[in-house]
Amino acid sequence: MSIFKRRLPVQAFDRPMPDTLMESLGIELLEQGEDFLRGRMPVDQRTHQPMGLLHGGASVALAETLGSHAAYLCVDADTATTVGIEINANHVRAVRSGYVYGVAKPVHLGRSTQVWEIRIENEEAKLVCLCRLTVSVLNGATAQKI
Repeated sequence: MSIFKRRLPVQAFDRPMPDTLMESLGIELLEQGEDFLRGRMPVDQRTHQPMGLLHGGASVALAETLGSHAAYLCVDADTATTVGIEINANHVRAVRSGYVYGVAKPVHLGRSTQVWEIRIENEEAKLVCLCRLTVSVLNGATAQKI
């Protein structure tokens, strides 16, 4: 049984969202499973730090993109929304080129908060970065203001 209240539209998998950080960094959504959201990001001049390695901030941007999308898909969009309130990251392996793949899975799906773990791996499925994202679930009038 799926944890999601709705599925991503097919066009979300066709191209990055225009005029967003996703487009700038080349982040793509690849798959929505029963309990996960998967995406990828290129490791190239857009996502490098000056030493030619994947920038830690780019990894965090991928993690927050996947976790935030997944969190939002778990709430009733007519009455609630989600906003990130904390993210942390442990960078464990360098990457110079290719793609990194991230998978967001829930740790906690509560009424007022959600916690997501996002594992980012290289093309050999070796851990590159491990992130945890906490989001606040806003309901009612507060959700409508955002």
